[in-house]
Amino acid sequence: MTNPEIPYVKVHFRMEVEDDWPPVSVESLWAVDLGDGTVRLDNVPWFVRGVACGDVVTTEADEEGVRWGGAVVRHSENCTVRLIVLRDGGSGAARQSVLNAFRELGVEGEGIERFGMVALDVPPTADLVRVRRLLRHGVDKEWWDMEEGCVTARWRAVSAG
Repeated sequence: MTNPEIPYVKVHFRMEVEDDWPPVSVESLWAVDLGDGTVRLDNVPWFVRGVACGDVVTTEADEEGVRWGGAVVRHSENCTVRLIVLRDGGSGAARQSVLNAFRELGVEGEGIERFGMVALDVPPTADLVRVRRLLRHGVDKEWWDMEEGCVTARWRAVSAG
């Protein structure tokens, strides 16, 4: 959550688990209620595929009032990239060094100790060539494994050169 003064809601997403991944079948994301049955996601998904921070999605409440995420009605043009940090066993220091390296490229993110992961929110204003180059370098050096959770056409078109 980026602004504590805005009333946030939790939006839940169901996921298909295959070969024990992801390690959860439901993920909850913070979002801003837009008042028309849609929300704007306000944190980086750890496991949900096909959505990114800033995307506007439809929601539907179940009989218990739990809000479930639906279709994306407006893409933010942000990308979601997840890393399993391998260096130093995914320690807190290793995760923080990854976040620091990407922050220098205009990319924000957060780490989670339980899975030794970093989730990156790559805005369209970031230098995508340099971001992709660093991602590939880290994979080649076995510093991390990478998953593209949600990427744009521009992301796919950019060569990591």
